[in-house]
Amino acid sequence: MTRPGAGVLAVMPLHTLSEVHGAAGLRERLLVEFGALPDSRLPTRALELASDLHREDRYGREPYLSHLLRVAIRIISHYEVRDPEVVAAGLLHDAVEDHPAELAAGRPGPAAAAALDELADRFGSRVAEIVAAVTNPPRDPTLDRHTQYRENVAAKLDRAPWARVVKLSDFTDNGVGILYAGDSHMHRLATKYRPLTNVYRDLVTRPDTPLAEHVKQHILGQLDLADERFAAILDN
Repeated sequence: MTRPGAGVLAVMPLHTLSEVHGAAGLRERLLVEFGALPDSRLPTRALELASDLHREDRYGREPYLSHLLRVAIRIISHYEVRDPEVVAAGLLHDAVEDHPAELAAGRPGPAAAAALDELADRFGSRVAEIVAAVTNPPRDPTLDRHTQYRENVAAKLDRAPWARVVKLSDFTDNGVGILYAGDSHMHRLATKYRPLTNVYRDLVTRPDTPLAEHVKQHILGQLDLADERFAAILDN
């Protein structure tokens, strides 16, 4: 299928763009969005690394990279963030959690810590700090899985305003986009994410969350839509 021009790609809903044109269309859209940044060199390098690390990963019926591309596009286009470091962190937000050993590249010490050191060396300490704040800790077998996840999100994002921006885009993509996850994943994901919408409502409305007021209202609307979809999956 021939892809439309940049103007059409720029106004297509992100999951529709994914369904129709795949990761290649999303990549084209992201490169268009890079034009709004004061300097796209750092996020361009982050895109190259994310594409390599997640090259064989899948999310439901699509390449995992599509999720990372949508997260970064949303940060620039929907959230109106023009900070190259935040965009780079959006592209790399799952790198340490999913590929710590590969990213650490032989550095000594625990893989996750070594991977974060590698990110800091390659992209700067701020990118590494944002990624660290959105990276899940190792599973604690003494805690309920979903409770641990929810408590970790609330604790880490409480003191990391820019990491909230990345995590809000991540959650919106997973929550509003849950209908695209495939039947085998929807119930599990809805169970995981449903208790978190009020956590994100609190975080997005805090005065120190670095987003414009109309953007915050947009995100609150997206959280409402996610709640509707979780309810449709779990309550019927």
